[in-house]
Amino acid sequence: MIAKKDNGITFVELLVAVSIVCVLVVALGFEYADWTGRYRVEAQIREMHLDLMDARVRAMLRRRAHFVTLAQGHYTVREDIHPWPDGDKSLTASDNTRPAGYNDPIPLLKKNLDKDLPLTWNNIRVAYITFNTRGFSNTNRTICVNTDKNADYDCIAISAARIRLGKLKRKLPDGGICDSGNCVMK
Repeated sequence: MIAKKDNGITFVELLVAVSIVCVLVVALGFEYADWTGRYRVEAQIREMHLDLMDARVRAMLRRRAHFVTLAQGHYTVREDIHPWPDGDKSLTASDNTRPAGYNDPIPLLKKNLDKDLPLTWNNIRVAYITFNTRGFSNTNRTICVNTDKNADYDCIAISAARIRLGKLKRKLPDGGICDSGNCVMK
């Protein structure tokens, strides 16, 4: 009997191995796309939460009201600087004029949002949030990301003394509403 050498792989074995690798790549590709979508939602909402907290703390430290103006594609943070130095506790066009001795940018912050992740908020008629000199908000507000991504955080609930991250019980595309009852705090 002649011994048969078994040094290589057959074409069928190679075809099976390549097929398994292709299935795994496709499955991981879908998982990666879902993961990046969730990450983008969470990153946007966490960054906005951080900027709201910063505006609140700056209002207390500087003893001047701060205003966060909300829009679909961006938000801005402004400081009450007119009349200088204490302000008048209201958002006016004069707050865009730099007084002598004020060295910060006007507005303090302007951030563009991801165009694929639009924001919505309750009480849409009032498009800004005021933090007074003690850091309290003038309104109860809920800000939500209008997406179907299953992110850990996709809403912010603002009350007079708190700013908290949360997750919507029912997503807005599924008929949910952007309010504090639908935003479960984490």
